[in-house]
Amino acid sequence: MSTHEHTDPLAQEFVEFSVKAGVLRFGEFKTKAGRLSPYFFNAGLFDDGAKLGRLAEFYARRLLASGLQFDMLFGPAYKGITLAAAVSVELARLGHNKPFAYNRKEAKDHGEGGTLVGAPVRGRVLIIDDVISAGTSVRESITMIEAAGGQPVGVSLALDRQEKATENGADVAWSAVQDVTRRFNLSVVSIATLQDLLDYLAHTSDAALAAHADSVAGYRARYGI
Repeated sequence: MSTHEHTDPLAQEFVEFSVKAGVLRFGEFKTKAGRLSPYFFNAGLFDDGAKLGRLAEFYARRLLASGLQFDMLFGPAYKGITLAAAVSVELARLGHNKPFAYNRKEAKDHGEGGTLVGAPVRGRVLIIDDVISAGTSVRESITMIEAAGGQPVGVSLALDRQEKATENGADVAWSAVQDVTRRFNLSVVSIATLQDLLDYLAHTSDAALAAHADSVAGYRARYGI
């Protein structure tokens, strides 16, 4: 494990914020892959203006620090819609005004029609989402962006779980994030990772939180990449 001096300050700040906001919880949770995870990250619980604004601030800071070049944001329905809107507001506040678009799950048969809403999708497009548990939603976003004439260049996430993906019910040696990076040649920019979470638990002065360190480390040892 990295020493405290080598931890990522932005990631540590984000993990602490997520824990205090009740978005990052500890206990026993079943994942989509059927694993029992000792932690659960539910971005849907950034559910008021202050929390959403702070979340957008973390995304924007991480994106600007990454140096990734993009022309617009794309938020996959449903969670990505709020994220793309909030992050575009924060980027504009910081002097980087970027258009954003999103998709609706159902094609509309009246009004403007089609499944894409917002700014015209063109140029270098950054997909914004909370986590990637499987590459499916990213694949769908890529298809929509390319069909509209845009070029997907990256994905921005709140948390990289750094765990093995599953294919046909079996664990594979790579994570969903690694798969997206390799298969689609996209940059993935995450605010924090499972390692950052472990670093946080290792250094917290809150004994109740520190008590979860072993179970999270055990999960990482079993399913981590």
